[in-house]
Amino acid sequence: MTELNRIAERYIAAWNETDAAKRKALLDATFTGDISYADPVMQGDGHDGLGALIEGAQQKFAGFRFSLKGTPDGFADYIRFSWALGPAGAESVVEGTDVGVVKDGRLKMVRGFLDKVPG
Repeated sequence: MTELNRIAERYIAAWNETDAAKRKALLDATFTGDISYADPVMQGDGHDGLGALIEGAQQKFAGFRFSLKGTPDGFADYIRFSWALGPAGAESVVEGTDVGVVKDGRLKMVRGFLDKVPG
């Protein structure tokens, strides 16, 4: 598995993790302490800010899971990957593409784009 795949897989795992202690460990492993996250509907900074966003998404989409779509790619310090969110075994409800800046193997900045949203 390439480094880009590992980063994207850890990212998805963090968004799926419902146990707060396990999620904190994933946040530490996946994101720099000064992570900056923003997408069209939410934004947060640092592990605490991002953790709160993840908890909010899990409450809004209870029982849904994130999954990677396709293969992550990137160049220099950038990564790009697409994801889907939906109930297990069913069509996704939300899909997006995220672009991030990688520093020392962890994400320092993520900007999310929504490709599919419910009507």
